[in-house]
Amino acid sequence: MTPTLTVSDEVRALAPAFRHVAVEAHGLLNGPSTEGTSALLDDAARRLAVRLDGRAPHEDPHMAAWREVYTAFGSKPSRTRNSAEALAKRALSGAGLPRINVLVDVYNAISVAHLIPVGGEDIEHVRGGMRLVRATGEEDFVTVAGGAEVVEHPDAGEVVWCDEVGVTCRRWNWRQGPRTRLTEDSTSAIFLLESLAPTPAVEQAGAELAELLEKFSPGARITVHAPA
Repeated sequence: MTPTLTVSDEVRALAPAFRHVAVEAHGLLNGPSTEGTSALLDDAARRLAVRLDGRAPHEDPHMAAWREVYTAFGSKPSRTRNSAEALAKRALSGAGLPRINVLVDVYNAISVAHLIPVGGEDIEHVRGGMRLVRATGEEDFVTVAGGAEVVEHPDAGEVVWCDEVGVTCRRWNWRQGPRTRLTEDSTSAIFLLESLAPTPAVEQAGAELAELLEKFSPGARITVHAPA
């Protein structure tokens, strides 16, 4: 069942140009990273380097727009970078991009190649609809620290994704909680591709993600939901 995705009026007021594409997929085949996904990540890093042409990721107009929004809701963008900027910075460093699992590798490659934040949630672990809201500061965010489960709370006014149980991703797309992340056992997922003005080709990125999911999960049922 497709989780409903809702963007609150408060978030719309904060970022009127915000748009997202959702790619829904069922019957996925996940597993450890492969030579194919590793090559995909390497190619994404090359595409990024061509796009930036020697500039730092935060100098890209789209990343600059994300930094402005992060500052607007009280986050320090140089310390808590949006997911695309953080991945891009790592892609251009000597460390390179991490290899996690097939599905995460695929959506990370799309994020880096197009320089847009992309996240993936396991539909089986999402409870009720997903909402992008400004937090009250009382919501629970369950994460892991030092090998133990801990409960954090977002800052008041922070932009978060949440479902009926609690926060699934803090600071818009900065840090995902372990409850809904894609594991090697995941077979159904919702992928969110997020953009701000100046808007990149988010629809093109969504189409490319769908094609890659079909390649790595033959027979999967994939639906691309238009920008919202």
